[in-house]
Amino acid sequence: MQQLLQQTISSLSTHDFSDPIHDCPASVLSLLPSHPDPLIALAHSKLHTFPFDSVPTCWRRLYTDASIAKAVALIANGLADPHGRDDASPVESQKRKRGRDADTRPGSVGMSGDHYWVDHAVKVLDMAAIMAGAAGRVDMIDGLLSALQSYLDDTAPSLLKRQRLQKEWDAFPVAQHKEGPSVQYPIQSAIAPSMQAFETHMKTAQPLAIKDALTHWPAMHERPWSSPAYLLDKTLGGRRLIPVEVGRAYTDANWGQTIITFKEFLDRYMMSNIADPSKLGYLAQHDLFAQIPSLRSDIAIPDYCYTSPPPLKHPSSKGEGKPPPPQLDEPLLNAWFGPAGTVSPLHTDPYHNILCQVVGKKYIRLYSPDQTDKLYPKGVENGGVNMSNTSEVDAEAASEQVGADYPLFRQAEYVETILAEGECLYIPVGWWHYVRSLSVSFSVSFWWN
Repeated sequence: MQQLLQQTISSLSTHDFSDPIHDCPASVLSLLPSHPDPLIALAHSKLHTFPFDSVPTCWRRLYTDASIAKAVALIANGLADPHGRDDASPVESQKRKRGRDADTRPGSVGMSGDHYWVDHAVKVLDMAAIMAGAAGRVDMIDGLLSALQSYLDDTAPSLLKRQRLQKEWDAFPVAQHKEGPSVQYPIQSAIAPSMQAFETHMKTAQPLAIKDALTHWPAMHERPWSSPAYLLDKTLGGRRLIPVEVGRAYTDANWGQTIITFKEFLDRYMMSNIADPSKLGYLAQHDLFAQIPSLRSDIAIPDYCYTSPPPLKHPSSKGEGKPPPPQLDEPLLNAWFGPAGTVSPLHTDPYHNILCQVVGKKYIRLYSPDQTDKLYPKGVENGGVNMSNTSEVDAEAASEQVGADYPLFRQAEYVETILAEGECLYIPVGWWHYVRSLSVSFSVSFWWN
């Protein structure tokens, strides 16, 4: 570990002349890596000055490098005095003391009270990944996090072992399960079609439910994502930070976002039954596998994503003016993890999609692009955000309310399915889809073009 820390500091002290970080003032760079805190504060302010896509790369690079420097100092101090304090505030230190008292009870599952410097270092590194995209330092951050994982494996009992004393962490609560609607217009299905058969089907521009296509995924069996204890172990004892959407759906007025630890996400949203939909938490459309590569090894990109799909035949008129999506060299992966009742409102995506269901069930309804005029797409909203890929209609709202406000919607034709564990759904580009979780659900989407 010490050698890794020394190599990391050496790398932070020397930058290639072409590195965008040189666009930051030289007086600022002179503080790297010895004074990371003021640099993090400065870069953080710059990240909030511009829209994310317009933030000058130098500030994302500075935020990332300063965060790494701070994490290295925390780790070095922690290794020198594993049971000592880090630079947390008095209030935070008191919270941690209470957590230490709780976490050391026999059979408890969670973050260890003896390694709070690990908690702090992981938080700093994950914030660099989430806030700045780990600009130019993905491998460096992953190397530090992997080293911390190895350190904990050697010095602390595995959560998979500790969870045997606390059986509720074997699986997600059954109380989360909800009944789905009766399927009246089923989506065509096939059992693990061949590549040739799938390519033939794509020419019809119709969705396809695919069964028995994930049996080889470790996430379904020997490394089960259905085990909360396993997921905690893969996230440094639940220390990893994740972005969480709070609320039933992103179209709701009270919807919001927060960043919390994976352990807190499980405790608050996944291991208890939440009656109020506005208080649901959802890890939605997040590239969790770039952030936590060890989870990426539990799944595989479906071969179907390497076909050449046909173009969209019925583009939305309200979507005109949007630039076409870029061509992808590799599929885009996103995680969707949340409790029963989470909703993705009726919307379209710019790519073909294979949605793979690893844990739980989802009810999914799809509308062809030729039904767009009956689905009431949104337009450009306040702030200039183009929402034309999202419908104004709550697809499962009472028919009387929908009929009064959106009379054409009741005439729109759709197909539907309940996607179960181990199944995939091919969603052609441009198809509108509405998704509701019927239980604790963990899905992976693969976008390609």
